[in-house]
This record gives sequence, C-alpha cells and structure tokens, in this order.
Amino acid sequence: MPGSVTKPDARVKLLDAALTVIRTKGYSATTVDELCAAAGVTKGAFFHHFRSKNELGVAAANHWSEMTGALFAGASYHDHPAPLVRILDYLEFRKALLAGDLPDFTCLVGTMVQETYETVPAIRDACARSITSHAATLEADIEAAMREREMAPDWTAKSLALHTQAVIQGAFILAKATGGAEIAADSIDHLSRYIRLLFGAGAERHSL
Repeated sequence: MPGSVTKPDARVKLLDAALTVIRTKGYSATTVDELCAAAGVTKGAFFHHFRSKNELGVAAANHWSEMTGALFAGASYHDHPAPLVRILDYLEFRKALLAGDLPDFTCLVGTMVQETYETVPAIRDACARSITSHAATLEADIEAAMREREMAPDWTAKSLALHTQAVIQGAFILAKATGGAEIAADSIDHLSRYIRLLFGAGAERHSL
C-alpha cells in the first residue's frame, strides 16, 4: 500500500534487541528469554531464526556492522577537502557519540569479543571483521595525508587505522570501569594530539 510502513520482522527485532541487551549485560549474562522479552517475540520465533544464542551473536555482530557502517558513511567528517582534517574530524565525531548511558555508546563487538575470543571462535571472527573493516575505512585518508606531507614512515596506514580502534575500544573499557564517558573523551583527545604530532600538524586546527 502506498504510504504504508513495513514493520520489522522477528529476526530484525531480535537483532535490534541484542544491540541493547548485550551492551547492557554482556554476552554471557544475556539469556535467550531476555532477548525475546526485549524484542517482544516468542521463544519459538527466536529458534525459527537462530539455532542458538551463539548464532544470534554472529548475526548481531554483522547487524552492528551494517548499522554503524551506514552511520559513519553518512557522517560530515568526509566532507572536508584535507585528508588529515577528515581523520581528526572522524575522532571528533567519535567523541560526539559518547552520549547517553554506557550501553548507548559502547561497542557491541568490543563487548562480545572480550567474552568470546576463546570460547566462541565464530563470534570472535565476526567481531574481528567488524572492527577491522571499520578501521579500513580510515586507510585512504591516512594514505592521502601521508602523501600530502611526503612521509615515508616505518608504519603503515593500516597499522595507524587499527591503532585508532585500539584506543577507542580501550576508551570504552575505561568508561565502563569509571562509570562515565569523560575518561573516554579524554582518550580520544589524546589520540587526536598524537595524530597531529605524527603528521607534524601542530596543536591547533588552523595550522592544517
């Protein structure tokens, strides 16, 4: 029908619920019953779409990648003509996302991989794909900034892109440990300063 809105099916409801419940309670503490209650679906519907909680965990990591991928792809930090400014604006965007309660801004795949890296390889691998594929979106801008400054360092754009994610994931852990986002924002600020120094950009944005 024209103008009608397609309602999400049970599978999408369960995946959306997983993003919230797992970030709140952790993967191990989250039960199938809690996921069904949060999604408003029956347990039968759960097992119609997923053979196990672990299978849902893999699907949730992929769902997270799709949701966040769209968010970052549409962000305004891509618009600046200078590649280094795009990188720094990306970090400012990450800092701006540190809003709401801890489950609202912490990372689903970072949460899951800490609990499953040894016990559930399929979830570990899905989380690794999510984190590394996001890091890869920064590589072109890093490479462009390196060319612009005629740099030939002993590190690669890929390694720096992965380092940004190591810092951000660590910032989420610190936020959980302290119960607030302030320390995470400080960590991102330090990362921004490090990148400025690495590229010889000085301390102020106008020097770029």
